Amino acid sequence: MKVVRLIGQVLILTVFYEAGRLIVQALEIPIPGSLIGLGLLLIFLATGVIRLEWVEAGAALLLSEMLLFFIPASVQVVDFGSLLAKSGIQLVAVIVCSTVTVMVAVGLVTERIVRWKQGGRKWKQGTQSSV
Repeated sequence: MKVVRLIGQVLILTVFYEAGRLIVQALEIPIPGSLIGLGLLLIFLATGVIRLEWVEAGAALLLSEMLLFFIPASVQVVDFGSLLAKSGIQLVAVIVCSTVTVMVAVGLVTERIVRWKQGGRKWKQGTQSSV
């Protein structure tokens, strides 16, 4: 029964992904369909049309296996050996800078969410959250 529930939740997430992809295709906008789908999912969750319990386990499963989704992209790098030889240092610099930027942004957003969930109380200096 748990497997059927997970499959159903992943299907719900897939429907939002496909809806976002179709919207981008129909409107010809330069935004990834996955982002539009996530935005739609956020709206549906915020309005209560979809409850978090309906997608939570499926999302957790996909997030836990996220590395698996990057393997095809990593293998494709082999096809671009000449590009890496010519611009490898610049590409590494961009990857490092963007990774640090994402990590800082996620950290700041997470901190704000934790503070919001704690009722807006500020942490005392030198203490860490128990999240």
